[in-house]
Amino acid sequence: MSVSYSSSSWRAQAGERMLRSPSVVLAVVVLALLMLAALLAPVLTPHRPFDLETLDLLSARLPPGWIEAGEWRHVLGTDGQGRDVLASIMYGLRVSLIVGVASVTVSLLVGVTLGVIAGYCGGLLDALVMRACDVMLSFPPILVALLVDGIGRMLVPGGHDAVAVVVLVIAIAMTGWVQYARTTRASTLVEREKDYIAAARLIGVGSLGIIRRHLLPNVMGPVMVLATLQFGTAILIEATLSFLGVGVPSTSPSLGTLIRIGNELLLSGDWWIALFPGAVLVLLVLCINVVGDALRDALNPRLR
Repeated sequence: MSVSYSSSSWRAQAGERMLRSPSVVLAVVVLALLMLAALLAPVLTPHRPFDLETLDLLSARLPPGWIEAGEWRHVLGTDGQGRDVLASIMYGLRVSLIVGVASVTVSLLVGVTLGVIAGYCGGLLDALVMRACDVMLSFPPILVALLVDGIGRMLVPGGHDAVAVVVLVIAIAMTGWVQYARTTRASTLVEREKDYIAAARLIGVGSLGIIRRHLLPNVMGPVMVLATLQFGTAILIEATLSFLGVGVPSTSPSLGTLIRIGNELLLSGDWWIALFPGAVLVLLVLCINVVGDALRDALNPRLR
């Protein structure tokens, strides 16, 4: 006696397995709260970091509110310019999330397109795409990002700050697309040999129709898991570049920029300026990785 499960019922069971884990539920809730805080930053806080009109140098380097010299209106303290640390974190989350989402989206579109075409067509095109992947894997992502940022500064010497986020997205996507291309190609090589692809060819469906209606829906499962995990990696790369001073401009709040500012004052005893942005960055990436791992287990076909 055999029992068959439809794809919809299997997906429902996969979602139930994810929600049974308290750690996954907690990660989803924390991630949602962080994204909500970033989205509603102008509403939730009256302070505008990196806005010269709102700076108060008399309130500079105040400790957190629960320490004796602190003030509760600056619950996480202030930095050397009088900027509220909590408000800076909220606005910094917006920049980090925007760069992460944009870079992952660009990487996914480029990588999936090249991977599906290479896996379906094969031959010389497949070899060219895979050799391009091998070349890109030979360079560390940070090195490629530094190179792209340097080229951007050379091409736009006076207005680099205005396009810094775009340059940063391109720099991260330059190496991010490789994983999507390799994953999609491997799945496409398996799917193209199955009977439903041969049946589609027999009834006259063109290559574009087969890719769009049959291959893509069946290879996107691993890609979505990879995108979730790469989202955290993109945020870390952005934070690293901003910490090094080659990411977003210093006039824009970013978690990496905030950590760099706090690191300069760390030896002076102002530990809170670097600690809280760093803790939020770790918490954000940790929650993304927990959700990504749970999604990978939930979509594993061996668990059907």
